[in-house]
Amino acid sequence: MSEFNYTGRVSRKLLAQYALSLFGSLGIVVFLAAGCTFFFGVFSFWRDNILLTYIVYFCRDYILLLFLLSLGLAWLGCTIHFIRKPLDFLDELAGAAEQLTQPDGEPISLPPELSVLEEHLNWAHSQALRDQRAAREAEQRKNDLVVYLAHDLKTPLTSVIGYLTLLRDEPELPPEFRARYTGVALDKAERLEDLINEFFDVTRFNLSHMELEKRPCDLSRMLQQVASEFAPMLKERGLFVRLDLPETLPYPCDPDKLARVFDNLLRNACHYGEADSAVDISARREAGGETLLSFANRGATIPPDKLERVFEQFFRLDSSRATHTGGAGLGLAIAREIVELHGGSISAQSRDGVTVFTVLLPPPQENRKNFEGIS
Repeated sequence: MSEFNYTGRVSRKLLAQYALSLFGSLGIVVFLAAGCTFFFGVFSFWRDNILLTYIVYFCRDYILLLFLLSLGLAWLGCTIHFIRKPLDFLDELAGAAEQLTQPDGEPISLPPELSVLEEHLNWAHSQALRDQRAAREAEQRKNDLVVYLAHDLKTPLTSVIGYLTLLRDEPELPPEFRARYTGVALDKAERLEDLINEFFDVTRFNLSHMELEKRPCDLSRMLQQVASEFAPMLKERGLFVRLDLPETLPYPCDPDKLARVFDNLLRNACHYGEADSAVDISARREAGGETLLSFANRGATIPPDKLERVFEQFFRLDSSRATHTGGAGLGLAIAREIVELHGGSISAQSRDGVTVFTVLLPPPQENRKNFEGIS
């Protein structure tokens, strides 16, 4: 809306300049006519020159015609000038539009009358460059990830085939060896399943649009269930959960999607949490009606430059593919998308060895309106 208002101001400014130019031209013509009449009436030197005498008498006899002719020429000159001016603006804007398509062009420069548009176009240009770079980086990270995942699929698959072949070809294996090989094959098969799920995550995130299905939900109960499901993983990594939840925390939401947010945040805490430490999960209703949820764990402090990117697609804090912590780098990006679909926000802080992920959901009444708008 502001752009249209600005364009209207430019038009009005040009019309005002055009009117002032016409009045100025009229004033100049009148001034010159009066000045010449006064000058030739006071001084008589021109009478000694036949040519000047002829010119003066001619101007006197046809003064009205000459006056109108002068006004016409002044009007024509002003009109041509102010018709060309917006056309020049159009040429400038066409050049600026062409610059917008250039990946690394110079800053856009427009006439002073279009200074505000110049600022908007330069902002749009810089934003387009940032988005373009971000898209290239995300695409490159995705391609690298697919290559890594494809390579990693071979290792557990080879192990599974090898151990199952050994179990098939050696029927007389002692029970302890058979149990050991079966356990190793199962571990590798589970790792293979994790990698395949990561492939599905990449595909779903890029090819599908999430839709919410609302229903009443108790967030306290949901967090308790998620924490209970992660008990084996937490125990394996020497972690435990401390819950600080109200008895009930009703909230209208898509419980399946929101449970995925909690799952991703708790999984992230498991991967990067310090052994023999607690993962603190808390929830409360704020005075303004917002719902505040937090997941905190002890571990290595995340550098500020990486902390700003943890919610980007395919960004992984640990770039190594040699550990079981190597995910697709989509968990937090998906969590952010789900939270924002609920009308909320998610943020991260990390200092002094403590990392906290905070989810802020709008008041329940407002969230119901968001859902009604979606459905």
